[in-house]
Amino acid sequence: MNVQVKLKDIIEEMEMQFEESQSFLNIKTGEFIFVTSNDLRIAEDDQPFNHLPDWQQENLRVANDVVENFENYIELPTRYDVNEYEMMEDFCLTVSDLRKQNTLLLEIKGKGAFRRFKDKIIDFDIEDQWFSYRDERFKQIAKEWCQENNVNYIE
Repeated sequence: MNVQVKLKDIIEEMEMQFEESQSFLNIKTGEFIFVTSNDLRIAEDDQPFNHLPDWQQENLRVANDVVENFENYIELPTRYDVNEYEMMEDFCLTVSDLRKQNTLLLEIKGKGAFRRFKDKIIDFDIEDQWFSYRDERFKQIAKEWCQENNVNYIE
């Protein structure tokens, strides 16, 4: 494969994903595409879609291309491959102030963990450290994905 992609583009695609969606790299063009699981299901069922609005037809054309030419696409790491909760937990363990570390570890337990974590890192004035740590983790995941899939990347 000789297509070359920017690491930052891979990371942006990984960050934009949400539940019930997937992002792919077209290895022929170097283009990233985003499809919903529902659009992929419709494309796999080979249902007609010319009666749908133009925007939805375009989405289904893309999904259809993924289904019909799957060998041209590589799926990017999903939200589940990028475990942000685990990232938060690992970050907490890097905080050298044990009182802050313990407080953060308590804050990330249970429902509302992401909101409480965000509020606490702002309170502790370590938000920049968190974002640097998170960016580095995303970068590492993207690099590993490139290596596993023989994708050439530039930083």
